[in-house]
Amino acid sequence: MSTNTELMDMYEDYYADGEVAEKRAIAARQSLGHILKVAPGRTFDKVIDIGAGEGAVLSELSAAGIAKSLAAVEISKSGIDAIKARKLPALSSVEQFDGYKIPHPNKAFDLSLAIHVLEHVEHERMFLYEAKRVSEKLYIEVPLELTKDLDKSIRMSGPYGHINFYTPGSFENLLRTSGFTVEKMVIFAHDIEYEQYLAGRSKGWVKYQIRQKLLRYAPKFATRNMVYMAGALCSSVDVE
Repeated sequence: MSTNTELMDMYEDYYADGEVAEKRAIAARQSLGHILKVAPGRTFDKVIDIGAGEGAVLSELSAAGIAKSLAAVEISKSGIDAIKARKLPALSSVEQFDGYKIPHPNKAFDLSLAIHVLEHVEHERMFLYEAKRVSEKLYIEVPLELTKDLDKSIRMSGPYGHINFYTPGSFENLLRTSGFTVEKMVIFAHDIEYEQYLAGRSKGWVKYQIRQKLLRYAPKFATRNMVYMAGALCSSVDVE
């Protein structure tokens, strides 16, 4: 099984012109903060970033010293080229893959990352099974776009390749029914830097305040009515 050719073509030159670089850099800093919150104080020997894009998260991980050795797989040739151009000292391998078959042996990594990838994946469980095969633990992050205004979510994120939409419950259920134990899951609002990048300084500050306060005081109402993110640290339930 492999990613269909239409989606492969969509991502082939996605990172070639650098237009998404600033947004992804901000998002990567945000995701690093989420990892540190979900897995505080942890370090790992070997980490693989599955669907690594152009390497923004890898760059943040390298700078933070969370992992001794980093690896990456990515479907996009332009993404692979961008990752290699970063020349990250801890990066041991960068390989192109078909979206489902990771060219590494069983349990080769302490931790796999899938950050804002699953929402793009046609066959979610096949992807998750492979992540589980190659690593002891998984940190996975998705947007929670299955709100009351799903039509808006589809209009806004469809052009960026989002084909799956999640609530906190449906996301956690998908992980559990794919053979993972969810050690910790946290719902996140966007950082103020990201909100202001998208909406401008004033409007971004207002959206940040609203989203944060709703999540704090009325979390179920918040995720039904606004887009958030979920980050989960998972381990395999397989018995060796």
